[in-house]
Amino acid sequence: MRAWLPAVLLAALLCGLSVGMPVLEPLFQWVQPDKQRVIYERESFVFLLQNHLLLVVVSAAVGTIVAVAGGIFATRPFGRDFLPLVSQVASIGQTFPPVAVLALVVPVLGFGEAPILLALILYGLLPILRNTLAGLEGINPSVREAALGMGMSPVQVLIRVELPLAGRVILAGIRTSVTINIATAAIGSTIGARTLGDPVIAGLVNGNTAYVLQGAVLIGLLALMTDSLFEAIERTWDSAWFKATQHLRTEKPR
Repeated sequence: MRAWLPAVLLAALLCGLSVGMPVLEPLFQWVQPDKQRVIYERESFVFLLQNHLLLVVVSAAVGTIVAVAGGIFATRPFGRDFLPLVSQVASIGQTFPPVAVLALVVPVLGFGEAPILLALILYGLLPILRNTLAGLEGINPSVREAALGMGMSPVQVLIRVELPLAGRVILAGIRTSVTINIATAAIGSTIGARTLGDPVIAGLVNGNTAYVLQGAVLIGLLALMTDSLFEAIERTWDSAWFKATQHLRTEKPR
């Protein structure tokens, strides 16, 4: 339970600030004494947080499915010839700045959430794909051979042996991808998407440092909470894996 405590505390702080930001008005008035309004009120912070989180979760889900599927395909015997191509395609998504992707996609998809969602998916592919390839390629071939020798089909080997063994590495790639995209999603506010970048953009346009701080603090807390959540999941994964291997080691042969 201790592993989950930082994530829970950060989540409580994030929710508390999202709801109770007006309580801190005297503090922001001190930061920006020359402005009459120092609390961003165009949209509620709760709504912006929900929308921001939704964009990140959807993009992470789609990106994970595509990247893991690509990694599995490239590590199968019938797909190894495509391994360089798969890596290059994912690298293109990482080398293109999100702003450039938005500039190319907005004329087609219009303003709103769709362009930034596509940009987040492309931008988050590489860390997940790279770790999927590393995790699957790092499995000892003798483990696969032993599983096949036990009568497992290739699909069973993949689901019951390879993915669990590579899961820790794949999860680390997802963690990196999601953390990056939490900050990147804020750019969507420049094209009409409702994210925690709204107060940041509004503050920069109007010269209001208080607005910028409010958006930046919430984005930072969301990133820290998410990173702590993944760390707790990884620790839980390691603990479960250790117990499973200990059970196998101590089990007496019949």
